Amino acid sequence: MLRRPGASLLVNRRAVAVAAALAALLAAVCVTSLCLGETTTSPVEAVKVVLGQPSPDELVVGTLRLPRLTVALLVGVAFGLAGALIQTVARNPLASPDIIGVSHGAGAATVAALTFGLTSWQTLPYVSVAGGITAAALVYVFAWRGGLHAQRFVLIGIGFSVALSSLSNLFLTHGDQFRAQQGKVWLTGSLNGRGYDQAEPLFWVLLLGLPALAWAGWAMRAVAFDDDTATALGLRLGRVRLGLVGIGVVLASVATGAAGPVDFVALLAPQIARRLTRTAQPPLVCSALTGAVIVVLADLLGRRLFSPTELPVGVLTAAVGAPYLLWLIVRARSGGPR
Repeated sequence: MLRRPGASLLVNRRAVAVAAALAALLAAVCVTSLCLGETTTSPVEAVKVVLGQPSPDELVVGTLRLPRLTVALLVGVAFGLAGALIQTVARNPLASPDIIGVSHGAGAATVAALTFGLTSWQTLPYVSVAGGITAAALVYVFAWRGGLHAQRFVLIGIGFSVALSSLSNLFLTHGDQFRAQQGKVWLTGSLNGRGYDQAEPLFWVLLLGLPALAWAGWAMRAVAFDDDTATALGLRLGRVRLGLVGIGVVLASVATGAAGPVDFVALLAPQIARRLTRTAQPPLVCSALTGAVIVVLADLLGRRLFSPTELPVGVLTAAVGAPYLLWLIVRARSGGPR
């Protein structure tokens, strides 16, 4: 506890240490991603390009790799934050945007727009936000029965995910063949060809959303209380939960618009961060850093594991996330700690 005249700040030393370690790991993974490719660049030259200093590798690093890395970083941060917010509200580690229908709603709207030529690549993030918010609103309405029950919220979200995934497939089979192929590639969650055009909307959402995220850090501690205690303290839980879910939905939807539905990042990152920090609920900063590490590392492995063949980042995250999801379900059924 840090104290100053008229103010105090609670600091979790382990969380600070974990955040510092994750930041160092993220920096190392980012430099490695900038260095490795069809041609190898030294870390010194890669850092020079990032700092804006003259370098013979400006074209390879600054033009080809850095824009893609920027998208990967922002997408990972957004999914990590979104997963932490939604899991805290639902009090369930299974409640992530890609499980409860948010990412699939954003995906269905985006695939429809792509397949039928209704929009351009520059406006896709906005279409994704509209689709994600619509899907989240439907899940929230159907799950509300005098309150937000966590199990009902997750089950209804899974049902919407399946329905929206089928809707995406329907759009792909009835649209223009070339655009449908673009939609299929986008649905895998790929960073191939992504650059600053896709990163810019997500950057502004994260930057302008900093005050909302600061509020969310406080509100997450409030929703940790049971309903009776929170009500006795004068908290309006319904509004607080709706605000947290709304922030998470917007972040997940814009991230989906930038890179496609990169599954399981929002599921994995908060739970890894929570276990590293040993906190009762997912910490926001550590969840964001963990999400960024997962996406950047998955993209690096996708580019290099089977080079020259490139795997979409969503394939790598799904390969890790799907077994972890099954493990969570088995532990929940056996009554083990979540």
